[in-house]
Amino acid sequence: MSVTQNVAPGAPGIPARWTSSAKSGVGTSLSPAGQIWFTISHGILNEIYYPRLDNACTRDLGLIVTDPNGYFSEEKRDAVHTIEPFEDGVPAYRLVNTASDGAYRIEKRILADPARPALLQEITFTALNGAPGNYRVYALLAPHLVNAGMGNTAWVGEHKAKPVLFASGRGTCLALASSLPWRTCSAGYVGFSDGWQQLHNTGELEPACRRAENGNVALTGEIGFSATETKALLALGFGATPDEAAENAFASLNRGFEPAAKAYVQNWRKWQKGLLPLDRHDESGINSYRTSTAVLATHRSITTPGAAVASLSIPWGFNKGDDDLGGYHLVWPRDLVETAGGFLAAGDAASALQILDYLSSIQQPDGHWPQNAWLDGSAYWPGIQMDECAFPLLLADALHRAGHLPRARLLTLLPMIERAAGYVARNGPVTGEDRWEEDAGYSPFTLAVEIAALLGTADLLEACGRQDAATYLRETADGWNDQVERWTYVTGTAACKSAGADGYYVRIAPPDSAEAGSPTDGHVPIKNRPPGDTDRPAKEIISPDALALVRFGLRAASDPRVVDTVKVIDAQLRCALPQGPLWYRYTSDGYGEHEDGAPFDGTGQGRPWPLLAGERAHYELAAGRKDGATSLLATLEQSAGPGGLLPEQVWDGADIPERELLHGRPSGSAMPLVWAHSEHIKLLRSLRDGAVFDMPPQGVKRYIEDKTVSPFRTWRFNNKIRTMPAGKTLRIELLDPATIHWSTDNWMTAHDSQTAENAFGIHLADLPVAGLPKGSTLIFTFFWPATGDWENVDFAVISGDQDSQ
Repeated sequence: MSVTQNVAPGAPGIPARWTSSAKSGVGTSLSPAGQIWFTISHGILNEIYYPRLDNACTRDLGLIVTDPNGYFSEEKRDAVHTIEPFEDGVPAYRLVNTASDGAYRIEKRILADPARPALLQEITFTALNGAPGNYRVYALLAPHLVNAGMGNTAWVGEHKAKPVLFASGRGTCLALASSLPWRTCSAGYVGFSDGWQQLHNTGELEPACRRAENGNVALTGEIGFSATETKALLALGFGATPDEAAENAFASLNRGFEPAAKAYVQNWRKWQKGLLPLDRHDESGINSYRTSTAVLATHRSITTPGAAVASLSIPWGFNKGDDDLGGYHLVWPRDLVETAGGFLAAGDAASALQILDYLSSIQQPDGHWPQNAWLDGSAYWPGIQMDECAFPLLLADALHRAGHLPRARLLTLLPMIERAAGYVARNGPVTGEDRWEEDAGYSPFTLAVEIAALLGTADLLEACGRQDAATYLRETADGWNDQVERWTYVTGTAACKSAGADGYYVRIAPPDSAEAGSPTDGHVPIKNRPPGDTDRPAKEIISPDALALVRFGLRAASDPRVVDTVKVIDAQLRCALPQGPLWYRYTSDGYGEHEDGAPFDGTGQGRPWPLLAGERAHYELAAGRKDGATSLLATLEQSAGPGGLLPEQVWDGADIPERELLHGRPSGSAMPLVWAHSEHIKLLRSLRDGAVFDMPPQGVKRYIEDKTVSPFRTWRFNNKIRTMPAGKTLRIELLDPATIHWSTDNWMTAHDSQTAENAFGIHLADLPVAGLPKGSTLIFTFFWPATGDWENVDFAVISGDQDSQ
């Protein structure tokens, strides 16, 4: 192999890829000095994050075993793996990788050093076939320091006369040191001159390859095992400079594994001790509750209190490269509030309060939250989802009702609360994207969150002396709640007939348009489908999302419309699996592997979500069927992968072992999904309490018990209603002051009404037309005093029997 000045050939390497998202372990030290988060899959370390939870620094770090006779074995591919935590709720791990051919066994203990940014991996190598001295064991490390594969530099160097494997990129450095000094080492470009290629092709490392710059690089070093030295400690240190990274690595080596392990375990024991005892062991013996709580805590930021990412994984990462910088290691406000609910259900109100404070810090000036964001709040994707704008209000209300937001603390959050409530009131009920981040329109899930949030916020504002603002939010919630069925409920369809139901709530109905008689008459574009196979009639798309109307207290579980919807959901979306029933997100979902098991690549076929079993269990509990909820809890837990981590989706096809897809087991999407673990914790709490833990009480009282209806129907430029029930007052809401010029007799006579601004910057006027006979038409237009202009368009609303268009 020819090299120039010890630089490896093959720059910049093959296109970079991430690795499997099917994690079997995740961990962190819970220490401000640590600043490391790590993941494990297939018996090796995968992405390691430093110094922030949203910045991946490695692809993976595993071992290769060779012998002089041409033997080559890579533990992640050629071994059987087992993993177990040090103890319940402590995410440090013991791994055993046994070669499939019976040649060797590798035992590891892995954790992050609480004292500094370094990751420790104690490795014991045992020869099962042949003499120990016959084997050579190499560490293979793929740096991704720039949160991407390309743009990294790796080299073999020294620190205080000891050999070290170094890498750097964009101001971050790593150093890999070994207690048994490295023998031969190399740095190369992936796919051309990396250590894997060298060992696979020649059985030897090329010591002349000592540097690989600005590319997709890999470091390889032979661990100094011998017949008598079969245990080594590897320390992967991080820092702003190579020297700092090396100092951290050697400080951890010199301190040793046991002192670091003692401090690590103590940190986790202390935190777990403060939680409610909801412990439950699943069929495999894993304490599923402590696993879920550890997952939640592992996904929190140390440096940005209250921030937590959706998952330390990149779905189908082995098929994704540098064009997917974020993966799931981003903050989704919806997932974050669900995480806060998990903490609250487990008895950790302090963490939930930190999340609320963090959400306040990243709120946008107009009151909304980004679709998802980096830890510093900078938006990643540009969409706006109204449920994400309302969820933080539900969190504030839940904390307040539980006694964790006394009035003084509430007043400090009041600006955030008022901005968010104003944004929801001004821009709802239609959402730009539903909770699956895809379609605009009237979503039962989003509507439920919005309405419940407005009611909860009204209580918060009332507690702060904002009575007028509270009244307006309740009036808005009432008006929206009255129209949920008009916007999202259909009857007499083929799906009704097939399921023996009168009607059902659709997944989402598109925004009102002049072409459609009602929102449910429109078409919905299904994302992640092949071109030309996207649009479906809204009436044909079913989703478990409708259960949110019960979860958030707007409809009784026994409401015939809900019961019928459940029949249709089960007829179309229920999937029988070995662990029990799971559900798909919606009809014709395309977010999942292809039929042949090929990874999702922008199109695919949606697979069942364990999370939805948790949501269904909460519905069963609300319906008084605790046994059904308990059975679904077991189904949820039995959908976990090795180590007890819950996946986003599971594989519903026949086994495809070569793609690691087994019937009923985790698919290639995200694992763990923090949201699913939060739902698991909330379900445990709900079952203990005998009631749905996070169901807001306001809607139950207002709509189910008191059967409150709205005296208003509201017209806006973003919701130009064309009919209204007889007996209702027409409320006009505008974003600027105006004179409303209106008539009920085709301009034979006319009236003027002035708008008044409310607490949320909405200019409104109530037109006294409740006495209009059925069939009457109200005509109106606007004069805008700020510009002296007339609207020059007449709008009309017809008084009718019901909310139909």
